[in-house]
Amino acid sequence: MGRLLLVRHGQASFGAADYDVLSPTGWEQGRALGRWLAARGVVPTSIVRGDLARHRDTLAAMREGAGESAAAGWPTEVVDADWNEFDHVALVAAAVDLLGPEHAGRDHHTLSRREFQDLFERATARWSAGEPGDYPETWNDFTGRVQRALGLAAEDAGSGRTVVVVTSGGPIGVCAAHLADPEDPDPAGLARRWQRFNTVAVNTGVTPLVVGGTGVRMLGFNDHAHLDDALRTYR
Repeated sequence: MGRLLLVRHGQASFGAADYDVLSPTGWEQGRALGRWLAARGVVPTSIVRGDLARHRDTLAAMREGAGESAAAGWPTEVVDADWNEFDHVALVAAAVDLLGPEHAGRDHHTLSRREFQDLFERATARWSAGEPGDYPETWNDFTGRVQRALGLAAEDAGSGRTVVVVTSGGPIGVCAAHLADPEDPDPAGLARRWQRFNTVAVNTGVTPLVVGGTGVRMLGFNDHAHLDDALRTYR
């Protein structure tokens, strides 16, 4: 059997002009994961990442944490934009109306963390339910590309191989929601499961999958044993 390790990127820069920049905490989370993998003798046979800066830099931090000797055995990464996150900033900005008429016209950058999280969950629920809206990407297009990317990574995870994928919470949630109940034909069920997984994804959490004769199965979700309490973040 082969295995896939889905890694969520380190903490990005919430509230900054450019969200797609790792915070100092995000860099240290990546280093901590690299040390943890090296200490357990994990040597990727393939590495895949999305093409966002936070994916690139999380992987760079992982290599740094693993150390020069261990990281020397890691292959050059392959970039696959299908592992990118959906545009959550645009999604939230287009959904400020959900806060109520008194917030009409409010800039989403002025939201507190609590307000942003509440709006994020309500906006993604509306989006994943397929309700009409001015979205940069539909829910169906998003889940379709993620499942396509998962299929390609699984093909690469042959017997004895370890594929590490550095991506975001949304794509990991899609994979987990599908694999948690692959026989469920109800799209609404997939969306509900995705919401639950997506809202608890820890930065640099690892979701391990096994690939065998029966396909891809999920062994766990969101493992973050490499992080102490001070480094555990969700946004």
